[in-house]
Amino acid sequence: MGQSAKHGSVPHCGLVAAWLVVSALTCAGGWAQEKAAPAPESPDYVGAETCKTCHEDMPSKGFYKTFEESRHYVTTLDTKKGPEYHGCEACHGPGKAHVEGGGDKTKIFTFKNASARDVSNRCLKCHQYGEEHANFSRSVHVQNNISCVDCHSPHHPKETQFLMREGQPRLCYGCHIEIKQQFSRTFHHRVNEGLVRCTDCHNPHGGFLTRQLRASATQDIVCFKCHADKAGPFVFEHEAVKIEGCVSCHIPHGSSNPRMLKRSQVNLLCLECHSFTVDASVPTVPTFHNQSQKYQACTLCHPAIHGSNTNQFFFKP
Repeated sequence: MGQSAKHGSVPHCGLVAAWLVVSALTCAGGWAQEKAAPAPESPDYVGAETCKTCHEDMPSKGFYKTFEESRHYVTTLDTKKGPEYHGCEACHGPGKAHVEGGGDKTKIFTFKNASARDVSNRCLKCHQYGEEHANFSRSVHVQNNISCVDCHSPHHPKETQFLMREGQPRLCYGCHIEIKQQFSRTFHHRVNEGLVRCTDCHNPHGGFLTRQLRASATQDIVCFKCHADKAGPFVFEHEAVKIEGCVSCHIPHGSSNPRMLKRSQVNLLCLECHSFTVDASVPTVPTFHNQSQKYQACTLCHPAIHGSNTNQFFFKP
């Protein structure tokens, strides 16, 4: 009897164990299915494929294809963010009302007639992070009512990397026409030749320095990024470089004078600071220097004009 009871308990325990396993798998499967289920999308968003049905070749040929080949298309592959960050609706807003209205433009955000601030706020929703765009709200471009789409074209770019409307420097010359002639002078930075770009020295999205200038890695003036031999530090520094920077003697875009100097004669440039005035804060030219003949070129004797480690008068070591 005891043996029979013992054998009879085995199937009972087996059934219980099997039931527990099935229940556990069912619960685990349901939990996994519930966890893997995508979050319900907002009903106001229709997706980029819906936009394609009308805008594949409208308002211009290959309109949607250009978008597919642009850097913005990768937003459609982002599974971590919601539909408000995907494709066309990331920039133009939810499109359900626009579709149901038969393409009513008032039911969606259009960039054509929007204010510069509204346009920029749209772009900064994604592009506000990082050093490049963080200071756009204080930039000179914003103060002059220039928006992102005045320089960038998401649908008709002439330059693919940054979706620019035109390549540099032609794009910048569209507004900064007074600078264009400086790069045509005899001595100039090779911007027109394509060796230097405007954005190498300036950050068009704003910054803390005047004229939206960039800084070197050591937070020095941007000129030292290329002209590192002039950076120092020096034991004896030229005060003009230390206080006013390179532009105290040079015209950075271009000049008719060698080395892009402000004056054609070196001594006239030096005398703008080293002159016989009562309130001058710098040493004046010694009286034995005949400025009319022998000592016109100050740098013949003072060649280390950017700074020296050996002589306070910048004589050659």
